[in-house]
Amino acid sequence: MAILEARGLRFELAGRVILDDVDLDVGPGECLAVVGPSGSGKTSLLALLAGLAKPSAGSVSMDGRPVDEISHADLAVVLQGYGLVSLFTAAENVEAALRAAGRDPREVGESAATALESLGLAGHEEQLIEELSGGQQQRVAVARALALRPQLLIADEPTAEQDKASRQLVLERLFDVRNRDGSLVLATHDPEVAERCDLVLELHPHA
Repeated sequence: MAILEARGLRFELAGRVILDDVDLDVGPGECLAVVGPSGSGKTSLLALLAGLAKPSAGSVSMDGRPVDEISHADLAVVLQGYGLVSLFTAAENVEAALRAAGRDPREVGESAATALESLGLAGHEEQLIEELSGGQQQRVAVARALALRPQLLIADEPTAEQDKASRQLVLERLFDVRNRDGSLVLATHDPEVAERCDLVLELHPHA
């Protein structure tokens, strides 16, 4: 059974068709790369898959349930804007997500520290988000998602702000999700990233 399933997805914005008749299935341990030029609807599709936007037609389900009913403990999202709290430290941003997901308060601090360290952010835990570079902020957002150990992780251009070494580190951590039968959906412009995925969905701009 697919963890993530979409059928007949259509999305319109301000009278313009962004996506039309999109079907996809992502199973346990699989990675789907969503590719296509700017304006093809990659970010819109990820928002629909994550339950952050409602389709004009069609449906999205996770484990057979509407995606908007899924707990944030099972579905984690890395947005292009990162969605971090700028006045929180790196650690506090990860810890807040863990607490919201109902994790054991005694383990929250250690889990956050481990996730940040795995992405090369050891020593930056107590820095405010606004004090970090764009690349570091992006890695905090990835660490926050990974710390949840979600069944499904959706990430929008998660390596866009990374240098070569950090890019490889982020990709390795993201692809680790598949090793525990989690599923991964990535929007990317990077052909190398797409080649490492099991499935590729190519989108095209609508006229």
